[in-house]
Amino acid sequence: WNELIADNGGPKVVAGLAKNYGYIPVVELSFHSNGELIRPLDEAVRQQYKAGAVSFAEKFQPAYLGLGIEVNSVYQKSAADFEAFVGLYNETYQAIKEKSPNTKVFTVFQLEEMKGYTFWSAGPADPAKSQWLLLDKFQADIIAFTTYPGLVYKDPSGIPDDYYLEIASHTSKPVAFTEIGWHSKDSPLGWESSEEEQSRFVERFFALTQKLDRKIIIWSFLYDQNTIEPFNSMGLLRGDSTPRPAWNTWIGK
Repeated sequence: WNELIADNGGPKVVAGLAKNYGYIPVVELSFHSNGELIRPLDEAVRQQYKAGAVSFAEKFQPAYLGLGIEVNSVYQKSAADFEAFVGLYNETYQAIKEKSPNTKVFTVFQLEEMKGYTFWSAGPADPAKSQWLLLDKFQADIIAFTTYPGLVYKDPSGIPDDYYLEIASHTSKPVAFTEIGWHSKDSPLGWESSEEEQSRFVERFFALTQKLDRKIIIWSFLYDQNTIEPFNSMGLLRGDSTPRPAWNTWIGK
């Protein structure tokens, strides 16, 4: 979030170049790491975060601005920290709308955790662990999610037909998917995938979400990343820039 203050911070660079290169920037601001606050949300930090977001919105009038990423992770770690963020978010939302009324302001939830799944369990979601009630705490123009169903289903064919349609039973607002991914390699053990399987997931994702009012759909990684499994093989392009089958499926949508 503090990058908004720097003159050469990533959000300002991305927003400033958007018109030159003809893309729509989606800027999201992080305030936690794995559910733990990067900085305590004391009054000084709250005012700094709020002022930075409002100033950025006023200057660039962005189409989309996300305040928080996978915020239900904070809820799972500390209810007090989460409620502090809810207050900051709603104050900032109102202030942004005064300066940039056309900006779609939102926060981002992790969908699998929202539904009550446990990663790497291959079991059904536990309704007792669902977090849908968190949606009502935020003023938002769209409802945004990250989604990695490959962490709870071993094959795209196993994803239930109503997996994404459940969202519509909890909100009537437009939906954004700000991170989507499925790995393409034959690891980790027990959760092996392939390039063909990755492509089948892309097909299934679009089929299962076609009835939703989708405003944003972003695949997380163009190239494989130097990170942990299975995220290190989620690129749509191989290291030599040749397309995986999922790339052709994706651009065909």
